Amino acid sequence: MTGIAAGAAELDAALNRFVVRNGRPGAAAGVVHGDELAWASGAGFAEVGAQVTSDPGTLYRIASITKTFTGTAVMQLRDAARLDLDDPAVKYLPELRGAVSPFAAIEAVTIRRMLSHESGLATEPPGTDWSVPVYPGDPQLTLARPGDIVLMLPPNAQHKYSDLAYQLLGEIVTRVSGIPYPRYVRELILDPLGMAATGFEPLDGALLSRRAAGYSRLPFSDELDPEPAFPPVWAEGGLWSCVQDLARWISFQLRAYTGPAADSPVLAAASLREMHKPRYLADDDWTCAWGISWCADRRDDVSWIQHSGGLPGFTTSVCFDPGQQVGAIVLHNGTSFTAEIARELAVTAGRLAGSAPSAVVMPAPAPAEYRPLLGLYARTGLGGGVLSLEWRAGKLVFGIPEFPSWQLVLEPTSNPGVFIAGPGSDFSGEKVIFRRHDDGRVISVLLVQGTYLPANPEGECPEPDLAC
Repeated sequence: MTGIAAGAAELDAALNRFVVRNGRPGAAAGVVHGDELAWASGAGFAEVGAQVTSDPGTLYRIASITKTFTGTAVMQLRDAARLDLDDPAVKYLPELRGAVSPFAAIEAVTIRRMLSHESGLATEPPGTDWSVPVYPGDPQLTLARPGDIVLMLPPNAQHKYSDLAYQLLGEIVTRVSGIPYPRYVRELILDPLGMAATGFEPLDGALLSRRAAGYSRLPFSDELDPEPAFPPVWAEGGLWSCVQDLARWISFQLRAYTGPAADSPVLAAASLREMHKPRYLADDDWTCAWGISWCADRRDDVSWIQHSGGLPGFTTSVCFDPGQQVGAIVLHNGTSFTAEIARELAVTAGRLAGSAPSAVVMPAPAPAEYRPLLGLYARTGLGGGVLSLEWRAGKLVFGIPEFPSWQLVLEPTSNPGVFIAGPGSDFSGEKVIFRRHDDGRVISVLLVQGTYLPANPEGECPEPDLAC
């Protein structure tokens, strides 16, 4: 037994320490390695009175982790050209014309800014009182009182987390798609990913019996206090789920980094990576940044993509590192902070996975139509320079021999002689155009602003046969 499986006792001990240290009822957790739920366990109780133990199939409110599903729904509609991320929310929610916007025109509240918590909207829908709890979770109720919707900050001024923004995003999904938000998520995200144990209330009977009870702790005491029933909530935090299903969600995110075959009918790999990519720094220490529905937290030179959630009686966290292809899930029916234990489990999983022997996988051969393109290219004029075009990890990649860390991925188009420079470079989005002889040999390549000619093995650059 090697790798993560061999470290099960270490992972079990960390989860048990978390539950005991916090004096709370219980938790379920898992670690993901690529497409595999490599370890999962439970500690303590899902329901104290009946002494029902926690396990990886127990359902918990995942609270704001739901926002990552809402963001995915919006990105699906973006990719289908049904909306644009820079559209103002008022385009789809005309009721917002009546909102209080002292800093800017209401058009400054865009879908993109709402997704990344930089819209300036209030934290909660008007009328929220968590101490009761009272929460107006139906967006129709919120939009019926537009004068109570207030911008608290200028849009794009700073990070301001907003449940209200995500409640309204859920309504945008409903109006643009013509499908009620809960059904949209079920049919276009959960079902295609096989997440049958994840859903919004009302849950069916089979899932009802798997729910954990939520607890808080009485003041000045270790005594647990069951939380009352919670009002309905959807796009901003309404999902119930379990470790086993959320492992599928994390693996879906990780597959976006494993090559072109990772594209899914749910969302293209490039769009998933776009969601994970930081848009702006959220702290002065440069350790936390927000992307689209996801947050990046940098620790020990690793950027953990993560999201946490909290509702009365429940706290949850998921995190993953695309580089190591590891992630973790912690679901807790109490009110202790779960992000640190999730990261601890993921770090341990990464260490254990690294100790296992790597599987020998044969690389995919270069497609026949790309083979004539491979080789060295020398720049004409402007000081020269040499590029190497190689087939690496299933992609065409330009590199600079003198600077191994630099690379430019070429993405194909419908024209076999034209590529697009991929993300991660100053050249991103620019065309890369190959000219060929009739026999297929390359004459030259135009890379943005410079022409490169095929170079022979001695590094000399022959003159192109422009008559061909």
